[in-house]
Amino acid sequence: MILNLFRFLLIPLAALTTAAALATPQPVPLAQLFPAAGQTKSAIVINKVLERYHYRKVNLDEIFAAQVFEKYLEALDPGRAFFQVHDIDRFNTGARRLADDLRQGNLAIAFDVFRVYRMRVDERVALALKLLQERFDFSRPQTYVFEPETKQWCTSSAELDALWRKRVMNDFLTLRLADKPDAEIRERLQKRYEGLARRIHQFNGDDVFQTFMNAYTQAIEPHTSFMSPDTSENFDISMKLSLEGIGAVLRGDNEYTIVQSTVPGGPARESGQIHTGDQVVGVAQGLDGAMEDVVGWRLEDVVDKIRGPKGSVVRLQLLSKTPGTTSRAREVTLVRNQIKLEDQAAKSSVIEQRVNDVTRKIGVLEIPTFYRDFDAENAGTRDFRSTTRDVRRLLADLTAQGVEGILIDLRGNGGGSLAEATSLTGLFIDTGPVVQVKDAFGKIEVEADTDAGVAYAGPLAVLVDRDSASASEIFAAAIQDYGRGLIIGEPTFGKGTVQTLIDINRFVPGEHNDLGRLRLTMAQFFRIDGGSTQLNGVTPDIRFPSASYLNQHGERSLDNALPWTRIKPATYRASILTNVEQLARQSAARIATDIGFNMLTERSKMLRDLDAQKEVSLRETDRRAEDQQREQRFKAERDRYLHTRGITPVDEDAEAVNEEALEAQRQAIARIEVEEAARVLLDEVLLRPAPVVPAPVVVPAPAVATQ
Repeated sequence: MILNLFRFLLIPLAALTTAAALATPQPVPLAQLFPAAGQTKSAIVINKVLERYHYRKVNLDEIFAAQVFEKYLEALDPGRAFFQVHDIDRFNTGARRLADDLRQGNLAIAFDVFRVYRMRVDERVALALKLLQERFDFSRPQTYVFEPETKQWCTSSAELDALWRKRVMNDFLTLRLADKPDAEIRERLQKRYEGLARRIHQFNGDDVFQTFMNAYTQAIEPHTSFMSPDTSENFDISMKLSLEGIGAVLRGDNEYTIVQSTVPGGPARESGQIHTGDQVVGVAQGLDGAMEDVVGWRLEDVVDKIRGPKGSVVRLQLLSKTPGTTSRAREVTLVRNQIKLEDQAAKSSVIEQRVNDVTRKIGVLEIPTFYRDFDAENAGTRDFRSTTRDVRRLLADLTAQGVEGILIDLRGNGGGSLAEATSLTGLFIDTGPVVQVKDAFGKIEVEADTDAGVAYAGPLAVLVDRDSASASEIFAAAIQDYGRGLIIGEPTFGKGTVQTLIDINRFVPGEHNDLGRLRLTMAQFFRIDGGSTQLNGVTPDIRFPSASYLNQHGERSLDNALPWTRIKPATYRASILTNVEQLARQSAARIATDIGFNMLTERSKMLRDLDAQKEVSLRETDRRAEDQQREQRFKAERDRYLHTRGITPVDEDAEAVNEEALEAQRQAIARIEVEEAARVLLDEVLLRPAPVVPAPVVVPAPAVATQ
């Protein structure tokens, strides 16, 4: 029963962040920002459900309550740009009772803090608008520290004023670097700051309650969250829309909306112009609608602007953290569409390599997601689409073409159906366990392949990266544990937990008002060797050099993520991979002189440096020089590689771009790792001992009787 529920919950929740239906909110009087009776009931139930059912046992004591309160302050004021020390001191008086208050559903402190927060936002916005009327001197050497090593609350209004002066200057300079005229910059920033105050004034009691309860859940574990009745309704709408929209998973980060990932087959990924880490700074409707600045907006409001009916046009203005791009905002036009199953389907190709004047072939299977057409299956359709069925067919085609090994490309595959991860593993092993699932009560269930026989028994490798997650990690881990194939690339994302949705009303008999829902982490995945896929992900047998420059990424970058741990191994029979060290040495020797990998490694270094940056210069000449240096540094490496492949580099920032040439450029870069992984697999094929051919048996002729 538990595993049946988990199969559904592994479907990516991209729809949750790409679809929402929000009515235009109105300003809410301060007098209405007090706890409601329904919220008190919900708080009591949420506390009990978390204590009983969450995978990580919750002890609601004073230490934990202090962490909840810190998370709440961080949710409201992550940059410590509104509250001052005297505010925090006053809040702490009430926060000391928070553990007892939460048990009783007393939410007074949460609403008290928010009311003060709203007043502080008004004060800061008024200052920002006043500063906009001044002329800034961008010739002086000064810096803006946007993420201090130790965050401290300002001790005075003067100190906070100085912080905001630099903040406004940085906002202004960022737009000037994007070649905006000063008059337009002032108008745009005025709308941005006024919009910030307007949206905070539109927070109602449910919004405050949801923000506080999510601070509570986030203090436990990052994938547990509370959904208010409105948010729950939007979630239901999004699931019915079947990922209709642009196909992008978004998250809030301070005042920016960040692209966390793109969905295979969706308009965002198909455009090739939207990448993980991009900041959405503007949204416009249609081909000629006005661009709205969305910096500082709530995630839900940005999503509301991006969402729209199938076939309609939305334009996004993006700032990129991708190395080699300028700090200028770029505009991307997308046609909203429904993401179809065939757009996410597995694809095959063949890589040919010459070895000693002999052409050798490696088959490549690109699997963007673990999909299964549940609607068709439930309707009784016998030939419903699924990853396993498509891969089985593709394997037969590749085998018929004479490939000597199969490389499965799971880069960027964020997961999908657990059933498919299990059955896909079954194509490469005979029978046996694939993954173990441990629930909050310590019960362990094993998901196993029970279908005897294999679809492919030859040499196998799996290519993964930092964005391979969930079901991808389950498949890769099983292949590694069985010794069935090589894992190549970067350490994976590390998402090894399972969530379920719980209606709060289930625990309040007779309650007619909707109290919302809780998305609860109630189980964890474990490999068949006993180790978890949580946090550490899957470590490749052969690591690419880009992995050496990874900062905290994926699950490892999230606060309060569940730790890596292990349980008793399952019973299974594994093979031992030989020659791994030799294969790694041969690969490293090739990569050391490979122009393509030099480019990818340089890009990883630059991403690491960007992630580590905590401050920026407010001197315009310095900022422009830094921007140009970074751009030139990457493009020089990229162009050098493309020239060796006979490809003329395309400037993505140009006014008119040849889209076909740009796509060819992207594909060439995407093939660098695939081609090296194929070379590694071919090395493994060549190192295998030749099969022993039995000597012919001479059978003596039967004696011939003579007459």
